Amino acid sequence: MNGLRLSGVIAALPTPVTKDHRPDIPRFVALARRLLDDGCDALNVCGTTGEATSMSVAQRALVMSAAVAALPRERLMVGTGAAAVEDAVALTRLAAGLGFAGALLLPPFYYKGVPNEGVVAYVEAVARATADCPIPLYLYHFPALSGVPYTPELVAELRRRVPGRIVGLKDSSGDLDYARKVAAIAKDFAVFPSNEATLLEARGGTFAGCISATATLNSAFCAKAWRTGDAAAQATATAIRVLVSAGPLIPRIKAVAADMMGDPAYAAVLPPMAALPADEATALATAVRRLAAAT
Repeated sequence: MNGLRLSGVIAALPTPVTKDHRPDIPRFVALARRLLDDGCDALNVCGTTGEATSMSVAQRALVMSAAVAALPRERLMVGTGAAAVEDAVALTRLAAGLGFAGALLLPPFYYKGVPNEGVVAYVEAVARATADCPIPLYLYHFPALSGVPYTPELVAELRRRVPGRIVGLKDSSGDLDYARKVAAIAKDFAVFPSNEATLLEARGGTFAGCISATATLNSAFCAKAWRTGDAAAQATATAIRVLVSAGPLIPRIKAVAADMMGDPAYAAVLPPMAALPADEATALATAVRRLAAAT
């Protein structure tokens, strides 16, 4: 398994899309390069912000292949979770073959109230299928959307049943007590809250960094907070997150990204999302720019 571990500021990257609902690869690569240049330590592609669950397996594979062709693969994490175990296996095997630094694994998310043993069977199937190319596996805890939690007890059981493969977890629950509890499972277990407000605590060693959707928009402030402990930079990054997350997150991130990139095509979303009305998008982008300029 790749000995390098991801850490620091990781932006959950949105996927630009064309008018006919296909991944827009040139714009995707341009945005990814911009974020790495602006201070992100790594990128998470094909995650929730990337609208991966609204894409086919073939579309996700296209984005994955484009990412490793254009970007440093040691700085790339990719979402490979799916409702169907065969799809999750196929995507994780592809991620391993392409050389991604890690695969972020949602639990199977359609059926609710499933027993822990069912989730274990799912993760074990993915791990077995990649045993010949053992990509590090990161669990993705987002119970508000998946409806299937990775409880601390389940995380510990998965690490026991799949030894050496479960190296970390992204926590999008917003529950810092949960994040601290799973981080305490093992010293080498890398936990990434989804909120920039945790970066100074992460610098102290509690967490491995953060994986944030809004790091697409505030990456320079996040990087400064993570690298130097600058509290003002963290405050600005957090203020931008609070502002942008006050409505439908993905359309709002894409609206501000369109302003940041100077290209309205970045605002396009996949169904069932809907792009922000133009006046709302303009007002939001202006407010974000004002927050950034005030620091």
